[in-house]
Amino acid sequence: MTAERTIGRPADEVAEFFFDASNNPKWQNGMVSCDWVSDPPIDVGSIYEQRARFMGRDVRSTFVVTDFEPGRMIRIETIESTFPIQVERRVDPIDDSSSRVSAEITGGPEGRVMKMLSPLMAGRAQKSVDADYDRLVQLLES
Repeated sequence: MTAERTIGRPADEVAEFFFDASNNPKWQNGMVSCDWVSDPPIDVGSIYEQRARFMGRDVRSTFVVTDFEPGRMIRIETIESTFPIQVERRVDPIDDSSSRVSAEITGGPEGRVMKMLSPLMAGRAQKSVDADYDRLVQLLES
C-alpha cells in the first residue's frame, strides 16, 4: 500500500510529528496505543509497541526502526506481530511552508486463513490508509 499527501506545514515540523510513533493514535483510525520502549531520541534500533484494532481483531505489534534520516525518512518493521509489516515514511520539503509526506507499507497477515483473506483485506486496508493520511493532513494543518 502507498499514500502521499501535501501538507501546508514546514517539513521539519511535519517530520517531527510524523516520525514519532506515539502520535499515531492521533491520526490513525483503530490505533489504540503506541508507546516507545526505548529511550529518546529516535534512531536506528529504537523500539515501540502498538495496539490496534483492525477488522474487529486486536493486533499487537512491536516495531524496530531499521533506518532513519532525521527530518527526511524513517523505516520500521515488526519484530513481533500477527500482522508483520514494513513501513517507510518520507517527508520532502516543497517550499518553506509546505511538504509532501509519503508512505509505503509492505507485508501482511500470517497463517493459512489470513493469507486466503489477504486480497479482500488489501482493498479495505488501502482505504483505511488513505483515510488516515487525510486525517494527518487535517490535524497538522489545523
